[in-house]
Amino acid sequence: MPKIKLPVKTPHIDMTPMVDLLALLLTFFMLTTSFRPQEATVIDTPASISEKQTPDKNVMTLLIGKDDRIFFNIDNGRDTTTKIRAKLLEEMGKRYSITFTKKEIEKFSNLSSFGMPIKDLKKWINTSDPKEREVLQVGMPTDSTDNQLSWWIFNARLLNDQAEVAIKGDADVSYKTIKSVLDMLQEKGVKKFALTTTLEKVEVKLPIK
Repeated sequence: MPKIKLPVKTPHIDMTPMVDLLALLLTFFMLTTSFRPQEATVIDTPASISEKQTPDKNVMTLLIGKDDRIFFNIDNGRDTTTKIRAKLLEEMGKRYSITFTKKEIEKFSNLSSFGMPIKDLKKWINTSDPKEREVLQVGMPTDSTDNQLSWWIFNARLLNDQAEVAIKGDADVSYKTIKSVLDMLQEKGVKKFALTTTLEKVEVKLPIK
């Protein structure tokens, strides 16, 4: 008597819930991801063999372009509730008799590096035109009559003396500019700082006998 063959059923998996889950996750990441603001200038850092990394937070950064323009940046520290950038802007406003609105202070807290006379800072904060913002980035004033960069560093140190200082200079920046920045840091009591470089791989060759 021949065997009876049972019909073979192909398993079916409903992928609809998986697609819905993927769409929800994608939407979540798009809404919650915050992109790092673009830096004020493109800097081609020199190479070195140091593997020490600059921390992501609690850093004061001085950026020096190859055209010797200097830009300043500081984050909100390890605890964002301290609002270092907001307090720093208020302190600088008091010194130069400039009143910033709450909206301007909040917007400034989320921006990145900047370099311009403080009289143009309001315009830079409020503009939404990238070209106008770029034109305003003429570099931080460092002349002897009104060294505004020095005051940014001084007030930033008062608000957060634990912030690490990093100098990110272009490989083609002049020695004179670098020296003036180093002298300024020492004058403000900054004895320890890091030089941001690009990691360079070094090929070790064994001596031929």
